[in-house]
Amino acid sequence: MNNYIKFVKKNIKNYTKYLFHISNVFLIIFYLYPGSIFGCFVYDDCGIQPQLTRDFIIISSNHVYVFSIISLLGLIAYPEKKYLKKIVIYLFFISFFLELAHLFVPERGFEIKDLAGNIVGVVISLIIFNVLNLRIKNE
Repeated sequence: MNNYIKFVKKNIKNYTKYLFHISNVFLIIFYLYPGSIFGCFVYDDCGIQPQLTRDFIIISSNHVYVFSIISLLGLIAYPEKKYLKKIVIYLFFISFFLELAHLFVPERGFEIKDLAGNIVGVVISLIIFNVLNLRIKNE
């Protein structure tokens, strides 16, 4: 592999790490804000949460999307074996912690369908990451 390709891969990995960490900060802010920041901007009402798509049977679609993206960023940013287990544990921990925090945040409420959406989002990312990883190893 030539030096240019190594340089590009290293830069992409670094940008992905920054994006992962920044998105985690925003995730925590949006999750712990009493009300809906997006609702304030979209509907001019902080009590309404915009819905991207209909929920999946008993799972919150918004939560699936958000946690899929953030989890995939984390897995791509830290694919090394020594970090992978820590990232997976962190992703499941933050999924539980942020939803449980809604028990204590005014104007927010703990919902099983949201927690399920968080977990499904992490699992989907793990599946995608493993499929892509196997494909890359086989090439």
